[in-house]
Amino acid sequence: MTATAFASLPLSAAMLANLESLGYSEMTPIQAQSLPVMLKGMDLIAQAKTGSGKTAAFGIGLLNPLNPRFFGCQALVLCPTRELADQVAKELRRLARGADNIKILTLCGGVPFGPQIGSLEHGAQIIVGTPGRIQQHLSKGTLKLDGLNTLVLDEADRMLDMGFYDSIAEIIQQTPARRQTLLFSATYPAGIKQLSATFMRDPQQVKAEALHDDSQIEQRFYEIAPEQRMDAVVKLLASFRPQSCVAFCFTKQQCQELVEHLSARGISAAALHGDLEQRDRDQVLAMFANRSLSVLVATDVAARGLDIDALDMVINVELARDAEIHIHRVGRTGRAGEKGLALSLVAPAEGHRAQAIEDLQKAPLNWQPLDALKAKTGEPLQAPMVTLCIAAGRKDKLRPGDILGALTGEAGIPGAQVGKIAIFDYQAYVAVQREVAKQALKRLSEGKIKGRSLRVRAL
Repeated sequence: MTATAFASLPLSAAMLANLESLGYSEMTPIQAQSLPVMLKGMDLIAQAKTGSGKTAAFGIGLLNPLNPRFFGCQALVLCPTRELADQVAKELRRLARGADNIKILTLCGGVPFGPQIGSLEHGAQIIVGTPGRIQQHLSKGTLKLDGLNTLVLDEADRMLDMGFYDSIAEIIQQTPARRQTLLFSATYPAGIKQLSATFMRDPQQVKAEALHDDSQIEQRFYEIAPEQRMDAVVKLLASFRPQSCVAFCFTKQQCQELVEHLSARGISAAALHGDLEQRDRDQVLAMFANRSLSVLVATDVAARGLDIDALDMVINVELARDAEIHIHRVGRTGRAGEKGLALSLVAPAEGHRAQAIEDLQKAPLNWQPLDALKAKTGEPLQAPMVTLCIAAGRKDKLRPGDILGALTGEAGIPGAQVGKIAIFDYQAYVAVQREVAKQALKRLSEGKIKGRSLRVRAL
């Protein structure tokens, strides 16, 4: 048996069988390094990026000591954003399938407080949430952590970037002293050292190789004058014509300016930054995931926890101030065996940042002349799909099948022309191919969904 097989770990037969049914046979590097430490009950600091298999690592670690017959909170996972919390909870539910009756609850801001209290009264062994909302439940006494075994801080560097240090400290003070603390972070800033020194007991440290396989991701660097930045992004998009691209900016203002610049040229783009209301954020992410938006212009903090399967290209509109954040940004493309392209614009004042990336990658950067790029002729970069927004959601008992049925039933639109359907509490989004968008909108507006006439608009 290989040392990287899950069967080499002291796990229950039910867990091993479930891992096998999920197609997990070999551990990823971060799993192989961290699981033996976690299963011994030791504290851990793991440096690992999104997509390295870290959620399954701490998921297996926290499920191992759970008592299914005790319905108090035994494991708490803190995440920076609601999207990431939802993703983590989804993965934990898959991992817990082999055990009987494990309840997993998400507690995040941006959704009503009342229903969460009701869910907490029924009890849950695992809670996944954002620091602000967890803190509120603790102060109201609706959440108790006295039976906690395992505390996980996921993407701890981002939570600190977002100003959650005090909230995290206050939450930890309400947990038992003899808990196990697992901290996962892509980078290792001073705040993390302070957190671990204050709240962890003799933590073991592991680090998964953060550099990418160059055969998967091609990086190109272009030197520009600062005032060329916006036009240079247009030039890159016109030349490479990606189906989906994330463009990283520093500030909210830079995001807005770039979106306006691209939209004025007929390129479908939208901004994702920390000041968006949850509903707008859900909408932008749904549109990007369903391919009705070509370019997502985002800040690092806002893009954290984004899980997009097929991302053709990343553009660094400005180089990251930290070489590890650069590696992290670039690693969002070239996933799941696909090739990816990462293009970086570098003004002369950012030369030292480029040098830091070169030092970290231990290889010379691939510099290319911007003038050599030729625009491919054709339409402006329009996304292949259009999103229709329906004014009803999960709370109205709306299901994907209801929307699909309303579109395709009785000589309607062929199912192959309908894309992803995303349902939120009070809204639903469905993607349709651009050429049938008008017909689909007419059909949903004039017809009934689940026997009701609902308001529908194209985004």
